[in-house]
Amino acid sequence: MEEIVEYVKNKKEKIKEIVSKLPFSKPLKIVIVQVNDDPASNAYVNGKIKDLTELGISYQHLKLRNDIDEKSLLDVVNRLNNDDTVTGFIVQLPLPKGINEEKIKNAITPKKDIDGFNPLSPYLSATPKGILEYLKDNKFNFDGKNAVILGRSDIVGKPMAKALLSMNMNVVTLHSHTSYEDRKFYFEHADLIVVAIGKPYFIKNNDYKFKDNAVVIDVGISRVDGKLLGDCEPSLSVAFQSPVPKGVGLLTRLALILNLLEAYNYGF
Repeated sequence: MEEIVEYVKNKKEKIKEIVSKLPFSKPLKIVIVQVNDDPASNAYVNGKIKDLTELGISYQHLKLRNDIDEKSLLDVVNRLNNDDTVTGFIVQLPLPKGINEEKIKNAITPKKDIDGFNPLSPYLSATPKGILEYLKDNKFNFDGKNAVILGRSDIVGKPMAKALLSMNMNVVTLHSHTSYEDRKFYFEHADLIVVAIGKPYFIKNNDYKFKDNAVVIDVGISRVDGKLLGDCEPSLSVAFQSPVPKGVGLLTRLALILNLLEAYNYGF
C-alpha cells in the first residue's frame, strides 16, 4: 500500500491540474458553514481551507454565531441551496444544542450535499469514499473477501458497510454490544478491518492473531495528554495499518474535494 501522505499528495497534483483548466464562465466554489468552536472541528475546517487554497478552489468559510436558532440556520441552508454560484457546501458538525442535525442534513439539496449526509445525496459520505478510493487505487482485492467494521455510525460505519457490500465483500458490522469472543473471531478471519469508535488503542496487538495479509483502516481519533491517538495500537501485525494522525483524515478531506468536482459536473 502506498503511504497515505504520498498518495494524497499525488492525487492533489492531478486535481490541481483539473481545477486550473476549468472555464472561468462556470466557477467552482464551496461554502463551509460552521456553527461551533469545537477544537476538532476547527482543526478539520482549517485543514480543508488549506487544501482548497493549495488547489486554487474558491471557498467561503461562513462562521455563524454559536447561539443561532434552527430556523435561522435553515434559512442559511436554503439560501445556499438556491445560490447558483455555489457548487456545493457543508454544514460542519457538531451543531449547538437545540438544533436538529437530521433536519439540517435533510434540508441540504442533494446535488450540493458534498458531505453525503442527506439520504438522497448522490455522493458517498467523505470518510467511506476516501477509504474506498484509496483501497481501489492500491489494487485491494474486494471480491469475495471478508470485511469487518467496528462502529455503526451514520457517518462512517453504516455507509462503509453498504459501500463494501457493493464491492462484493462479505461484510460484518460489530459494535459495543458485540462480545470480545465474537469480535476476536471476526477480526481473525478478516481481510479488511475498519475501526471507527473513537476509543484510544481499543484494539491491541496481543489480543488478536490477524491474517498476515489483513488491512486495518483506523478511523477513530482521540486526544490524550496532547497527543492524537487512533482506535488501534500502532504496529499491529498486519500487512498494512493506516496511521493516526496523517491517515484517514487526509483521505476524508481529499474525498470532499472529489465530491465537489462531482457536484460541478452534476447533470452534465
